[in-house]
Amino acid sequence: MDVLNIIRYARNSFYSKINNSKQKEDFSAPKTCSFSFDLIKRYFKKNNHKDSFQVITDRTNNDLDLDEIFKFIDRTSSKVGQQFLYNRFRVLKNDIDNKYEEENILNNIRKDKSQLRVLLSKLNNDDAYYISSLFQDELLVRPSWYFIILILSITSLISLTLLPFFPKLIFLLIGLLVINVGIHYWNKKNLIINSISIPQVLILNNVAKELYKFNHLRCIDPLLRDSLKAIDKIRKQLILNLFSSKLQNDIYLIFWLVVELFKTLFLLEPILLFSILGKIDTHKSDIERVFNFAGKVDALCSISDLRSSTDKYSVPTISDNYNQFDAKNIYHPLIENCVTNSVSISNRSILLTGSNMSGKTSFIRTIGINYILGQTINTCFAESIAFPNMILHTSIRISDDLLNEKSYYLEEVLTIKEMMTDESNNYGNLYLLDELLKGTNTIERIAASKSILSYLNNYKNIVFAATHDIELTDMLKDEYDLFHFSEIVKNDKIEFDYKLKNGKLTSRNAIRILELYGFPIGVINESYSIANELSNAISTQKLNFFI
Repeated sequence: MDVLNIIRYARNSFYSKINNSKQKEDFSAPKTCSFSFDLIKRYFKKNNHKDSFQVITDRTNNDLDLDEIFKFIDRTSSKVGQQFLYNRFRVLKNDIDNKYEEENILNNIRKDKSQLRVLLSKLNNDDAYYISSLFQDELLVRPSWYFIILILSITSLISLTLLPFFPKLIFLLIGLLVINVGIHYWNKKNLIINSISIPQVLILNNVAKELYKFNHLRCIDPLLRDSLKAIDKIRKQLILNLFSSKLQNDIYLIFWLVVELFKTLFLLEPILLFSILGKIDTHKSDIERVFNFAGKVDALCSISDLRSSTDKYSVPTISDNYNQFDAKNIYHPLIENCVTNSVSISNRSILLTGSNMSGKTSFIRTIGINYILGQTINTCFAESIAFPNMILHTSIRISDDLLNEKSYYLEEVLTIKEMMTDESNNYGNLYLLDELLKGTNTIERIAASKSILSYLNNYKNIVFAATHDIELTDMLKDEYDLFHFSEIVKNDKIEFDYKLKNGKLTSRNAIRILELYGFPIGVINESYSIANELSNAISTQKLNFFI
């Protein structure tokens, strides 16, 4: 019994109902469904990214919580569009002309968006995640003994034809059936793998043909029509009832035994499968082209809906000045009622000091997130923003690597060393650093941090560095612009305004927080006493403590 076909029929019937309901979904709000990132990232991970100047690393993805950002910006209607948007979100390209073209499309796409979403939703079945495997993976090739399959199939056909005249051939047919059953079910795993993606390619081609009828979308790929026709030629040679879940209806289920017996006796599935895969292999570039077209249309619809959901966004200005970064009223899109901040730097970098929980790290993440969004979807969460093309480096969230026996400090060292090694490129560099070398002692941390920050701060680099080490502000005041975040203690409560302020931090709150949370008075008094002694020693350059 072909149980897998029955399961697939039931599953796809279920998804069909879901897809129909999604046509009425409000795409101006983030999705509430779960995100299968292993499937979403399939296309990105296997792409060669040959036309990019940077692929965002997994470290930066983790540092900036980019998966959460993607959940927020993803308003796509299809799995193809979702994969395309994710790939775009992780890949930086120097394609200013393409950005201008896309802005024109975005201006024209609004009136047709509902129609486009209905078409794209036909690709919202999870099976569509596997379309990219047909042009990114090596397809199954015929085994060296494939000729035996052909001989067995022809022999079965001849035997069945002659059976009325030679009844004893029934014994030969039974023997052939036994052999063919083994081959038929050996091929089942191959069929199952490809029966997921092949029907979706046919749906993809149909959807793309309908999308291509919209005149303002044709500029995305003026030569797409040739690829659509090429896939249509493949379509004519497919026997869809072997692959397409849409044809697995109630009648098919009733007569599944007859159909399965027929396919087994003549080995139709392996013969047709290898024939079809051979044809698909010659048209990989056509499938990829159609995939990219449909994916881009969906991604543009997603960008349009993202922008419609907020009145606080801007299109970035990509400048030619390596060491200038300007942002007015920039904010973090995931922080509710986020306080905006403005920053403008030229030929300098920024050193941030601030109290615990005051907003230093969130601000640094805000810079990185908006830089990536500006580069990838031409949309920033700011009143205005301008920056050059830069290679982004981050060191924010570092942890021990116990499996490879690397300590926290060694992970920090290797991360920073990689940044310094990658520094020589044709672009400038944007460094986002939070608490450099916090895995080691104070004296060596301050010394090494000062040297590293001075080294990174050259003519084509911009550094945003956050630190608790106030001593660094005096050491770097001639190289870095100094800013800080601070708090207000009112009625035994600490309140943060999360506003970026000029200059270095002149107050501390760590011991005050201990006091407010009820630590023993002896601990508090001793802490203040030691802190004052250390401050006096530093100010008179007579620090005799070993920390």
